[in-house]
Amino acid sequence: MNQKLTVVEEEIMHHIWDMKECTVREIINRLENPDTPHSTVSSVVRILEKKGFVDHKAYGRTHLYFPIIQRDDYLLNYLENLEEDYFKGSTKQLVSFLIKEEKLNMEDLREIMSLINQSED
Repeated sequence: MNQKLTVVEEEIMHHIWDMKECTVREIINRLENPDTPHSTVSSVVRILEKKGFVDHKAYGRTHLYFPIIQRDDYLLNYLENLEEDYFKGSTKQLVSFLIKEEKLNMEDLREIMSLINQSED
């Protein structure tokens, strides 16, 4: 999966991941702007389906959408692309950047080291 989602597609996808199964109407009800046209959300969901992120079950005229790409799989792919595109594929450079920008502190690093040590056991 090397597909990148637009901001709107990603927002809709988060709702689908959260609900596990949903109709377009249920997605609209969760949007910040519930006046978003049904046709707009429906179009985005169909694009997500074409991209291979969701599938649906049809019940008459109603479609129940569900994710086929899991959130963690998308996140891992997103992070790998970020690392490749901005940090020459180096996790070390990514972490160094986060430290330099004060997004990671010593306590965070201790917790990360603890997680690394636990995964080695």
